[in-house]
Formats: sequence, structure tokens, C-alpha cells
Amino acid sequence: MKFSSALAFMAAAGAQAHYTFPKGYSTGAVSGEWEHIRTTENRYSHGPVQDVTSQAMTCYELNPGQGAPKTLSVAAGSNYTFTVDTSIGHPGPLHFYMAKVPAGNTAANFDGKGAVWFKIYQDGPSGLGTNSLKWPSDGKTEVSVRLPSCLASGEYLLRVEHIALHSASSVGGAQLYIACAQLNVTGGSGTLNTSGKLVSFPGAYKATDPGILFQLYWPLPTSYINPGPAVAACRRKEGSRKIGIMGRWRGDRG
Repeated sequence: MKFSSALAFMAAAGAQAHYTFPKGYSTGAVSGEWEHIRTTENRYSHGPVQDVTSQAMTCYELNPGQGAPKTLSVAAGSNYTFTVDTSIGHPGPLHFYMAKVPAGNTAANFDGKGAVWFKIYQDGPSGLGTNSLKWPSDGKTEVSVRLPSCLASGEYLLRVEHIALHSASSVGGAQLYIACAQLNVTGGSGTLNTSGKLVSFPGAYKATDPGILFQLYWPLPTSYINPGPAVAACRRKEGSRKIGIMGRWRGDRG
């Protein structure tokens, strides 16, 4: 009896640590729930995607093909923030991807399928090789990203993805929390270099990728390799130096 009660408690605690991304903002007030963010399948359950080959990997939509009622206008180079319900309760990396809406579509009706996604942000942990491993998103109630100033103006989907690694030591154990916002980007220069960096969801990840199949606890990890492509960067001007973001995080970085 005590054993079954302990299992029930652990299951409840795990569910409470799950999360969604229901609201967002750039400047001004926070939006209403699912106002310009597509309602996700885990709206009520808060549960994750665990099959990286699932169609849910695109935007984890409750009703695929049914966009959010609004599209938010944002300036290239500005910050965009997703709120977290309730908070990021598991350790792991945070990624942001964008997809340009093709001609003839809108952010509200674009399905996000095909090799259209490019990464604009990824993070990694500090404290690798120690018992003090920490991820920048731990416990956050909001997560933000700066939209590249070199985006082409137009409508986009912005995809937030947090990968929880606490159970990722076996295939299918990683938990992905995903949502997509509908944005209309203004004032961009159109010089973002996405050559060789466009991926599809599903398709970008394999269940055995080292950033998906990952032993978080023991032996102590000494590096972390983010899954997916490198972060897309603005094309550098002649004589300038481009600074990239590495996909591998090592213990000596933290």
C-alpha cells in the first residue's frame, strides 16, 4: 500500500512539473491564452511529445491546420517572450526556431511542413562534469528570444521547444514541450543566411541523437550537443567578423 502511494505521489509530482506556452508578447501587454499562439494538444494535460518522428513535432497542435485567431506584429531585432504555465520544471536545453510563411499562405493557415525551419537560439548547461549542472531555463516562468534583425519582413511561425532530459537515458525518454506563435515581422533587412540550415519537423531529430538520448545524472556528463542545425546567422559584411553559436557545450564553458 505504501509503495503504491509513493508511485501515485511521484506520478502527480511529475505531472505538476509539466508545462505549456500559452501566452506571449513583444512590446506591450501579454496576450490572452492561445490568442496568437496555436493551441497545443497538451493544453490541459501539460504532457510532452516523446516520439520525435511524430507529426506533433511541428507545433504540437490540438487541431492541426487550425491556426490561432490572431497574428502578432513584431519588429525584426526585438525580443519576443513566451509565458510558461506553470514554470519550466525539468532540466534541459531551450531552442527557438522560425519558419517563413510561403507566398500564398498566411501565418494562420501555414502548416509548417517541409524543410522550412531554421534555428535562431539554443542554450547549454553550466557545471558540466560536476554535481552542479544547471540550465539557463531552469524554473523560468517566461522564456525570451531576440528575433534576428536580418530577417526578411513578412509572416512567420516562431517555434519554442524545451527538451526535458531527466528521463532521457533511454530511447523515447526525452520530453519535448513545444508551441508555435504566429508573427508578422516588420523592418527586417532580409540578409539572414539559412543556407544548409533548414530542417523539417518531424525530421530534424532522431531518437538516438546525442542531445536527445542523454544520460543526465551518472556518469557525470562532460559535454552536451544540441540536436538540430546550427543557429542561423546574419550574413557578414565585408571585413566584419561573424560570431556563431557552437552546438557543443563542454564542462570548461561553465
